[in-house]
Amino acid sequence: MSEHSGMPGHGEAFFVVLPDHEAALAVAAGLPRARTLRHPSGRPWLIGTWTDAEITVAEAGDARLALIGTRPHDIERIAGEAERLTGLASLDRLARTLPGSFHLVAALGGRTRVQGDAAGLRLVFHARVDGVSVAADRADVLAALTGAELDERQVAVRLLWPVPHPLPHAPMWRDVHGVEPGHHLVLDAEGRARTRRWWSPPEPDRPLAAGAAELRTALSRAVEVRTAGGGTVSCDLSGGLDSTSVCFLAARGDAGIIASTWPGRDPADEDLMWARRAAERLPGVEHAVWPADESPLVYADLLDIDDPLDEPTIGMMDRARVLSHVPRLVAKGSRLHLTGIGGDQVAWCSEAHYHGLLRRRPLPALGRLRGFRALFDWPFGPMARALADGRPYRRWLADAAADLRRPPQPVVSSALGWDMAPRLFDWVTPDAEHAAAEAIREAARTAEPLAPDRGQHADLQSVRMCARIIRQWEQMSARAGLPMSSPFLDDRVIETSLAVRPEERVTPWRYKPLLVAAMRGIVPDECLARSNKAEASMDAADGLRAHQGDLMELWDGSRLARLGLVDAARLRALTARPAAPELREAILYSTIGCEVWLRTLDRPAAIMGAPSPGRAPSTAEETG
Repeated sequence: MSEHSGMPGHGEAFFVVLPDHEAALAVAAGLPRARTLRHPSGRPWLIGTWTDAEITVAEAGDARLALIGTRPHDIERIAGEAERLTGLASLDRLARTLPGSFHLVAALGGRTRVQGDAAGLRLVFHARVDGVSVAADRADVLAALTGAELDERQVAVRLLWPVPHPLPHAPMWRDVHGVEPGHHLVLDAEGRARTRRWWSPPEPDRPLAAGAAELRTALSRAVEVRTAGGGTVSCDLSGGLDSTSVCFLAARGDAGIIASTWPGRDPADEDLMWARRAAERLPGVEHAVWPADESPLVYADLLDIDDPLDEPTIGMMDRARVLSHVPRLVAKGSRLHLTGIGGDQVAWCSEAHYHGLLRRRPLPALGRLRGFRALFDWPFGPMARALADGRPYRRWLADAAADLRRPPQPVVSSALGWDMAPRLFDWVTPDAEHAAAEAIREAARTAEPLAPDRGQHADLQSVRMCARIIRQWEQMSARAGLPMSSPFLDDRVIETSLAVRPEERVTPWRYKPLLVAAMRGIVPDECLARSNKAEASMDAADGLRAHQGDLMELWDGSRLARLGLVDAARLRALTARPAAPELREAILYSTIGCEVWLRTLDRPAAIMGAPSPGRAPSTAEETG
C-alpha cells in the first residue's frame, strides 16, 4: 500500500459497491468490519458504515435499491420502485424526481448501477481491484484497496487558481477514476465498468413568475426532507437572503429550530442587524447569537487539521470557523445543521449569459450590459474584448495552458467568459507549471463545456466548485459531531433555478430577483429587502496576521516543497509580509489547501468498523 493512501479513520462514513462476481469476495475480505448488503446470489453488494438514518433499502425479487444520504422517508414508494424495476435505465425517472441529496445504488439481473447527484456533492469513484471494477463514494477508500500511488501531477493541478473543468474530476491517486456529476456507473456481471449520462441542464426558458413558484416548491421540499424527522435542527442565520429563506422554511416544518448567528468582527458588517430583524419574525425559534470575538479567524488551526479527506480543498482555510458552533449547537440538542450555502450559485447566475444574449437579442442585452458596467465599474476595453471573444471551450482551455504565469485577467473578462482563467503563482516551481500545463492541454483535446452557452456553463461550474467544498465541510462537520446540509445544492432546486430565463435571474437593477419572488409570502418583505451581503475581508486580513507563525511552520516542513512543486523560501518571504497588497486576494488558498491535505496523509488512519447502532441486521444486511 502506498504511503500516501489509507482508509479514512475515526469512523468516517464510507461505502463500497461490489459487482455480482466471484472475485468480489476477495475485495470484501480486504475491507474493515462494516455493514453489508448482499446481491440475490448472496455475494456482497454494498459494504459501508452508514447509520439507519442515512439509508433506505428496498428488495423485490432479484432487484435491490438503496438511497444513501438525505432523501424522502417514503419507504413505500421506494419499495414500489424496486417491485416495478425492469431495467437499470428506468431509474433515470426516479433520480430526476426525488428531493434531497443522496447516492442511488441499484442491482438487477447481475448488474449494478451507482450514481451521485448532478451538483457534485455526492461523488462516485471506481477502480479495478483483484480483477473487477469496484465503486465507492470516496477516492481514498479505493486508493487504499488498490495500493494506488499519489499522482503528483494532480497535486500540481490543484495548485491552480481556479482549477478549470474538467480537471477537478480526476482523483488524486493513479488508477482511481472519477464519475462526472450527472453520470452514473454500471458494473456488469463480468466485473466491468462503464458510465452513462443521466442528467442534463434544463433549457433556460421559464419566465420568472413561473420559475419562482417552482423554486418555492423545490426549496420547500428540500428543507422539509431535512426537518421531517422532528427533533431539533439548527440553521445558519447570517441575515442574508439565502440563510434567512432556509430558516423561515425550516420553521414551517416538524423540527424545533435554533437560528445560529456569528456576527462579523467588522463594525461595518450589517449581518447581525438583518439576522435580528429576521429572528424577531420567527416566533418559537431560538436565536443563538455567538460572541463575535470568539469566532475563529481565517487560517486558524491549520496545523491541527487531521480530517481524512480524499482531495485538497480551499475550505481548509475556514474549517475552524465552520465548525466553531458545533459543540454549542450539539449541547442545545441539534441533530442537523442547515446552511444557506449554494444560494449565491443557484439564486443568482453568471453575467456571462449576456455574451450569448448579445448575439440573440442585442438591444435588451446592451442596456443590461451598460448597467453592469456602471454597477461593477467594468473598463470598456476589456469588456468589449470579452464580448467579442467567440472561442469555443476547447480553444479557451488550451490557450489557458500558455497563460498560467500572466497577471490575473480583469474581473470583467472572467465575468463574461467561460470561467476565470487559471493561474499559478511565483512560488510554484517550473516543474509544477509544466505538469499543470500538460494536464490542461491533454484535457483540452476532448473537453466539452458543461453546456453550449458559456453562461450556463459558468453557472454549473460555479455550483460544482461550491459543492466540492461543501462535500468536505459536510464530512468535517459530521466527524465533529453535527451533520451539516445545504438545501440549495439539491438537484431539484438547481434545476428549477437553471430553467429560468437568465436575463430575469441576473440583472443590474435587482438583487436575487428569483429568490425574492419565490420567498414572497414566506419570508417577510422587510427581510427580503436586503440587497447586499457581508464580506469577510477584514477577518481574512486579521487571520493572516494572527496565524503568521503557523503558516511559517507549514512552509518550514512543506510537503509540497519535498515533491518539488513549490519554493518554500518564497512562501516564507511572502508570509513574513502579511500586509503585502497581493495577499488581500485569496492567492494562498489553493497552495495551503494542498499543503494541509498532504500533511493529513501522513497521519495513520484506519476505518473503525463498528456496526451502526439502532437495529439488528436484516436478512439482507449484516455486520461483516
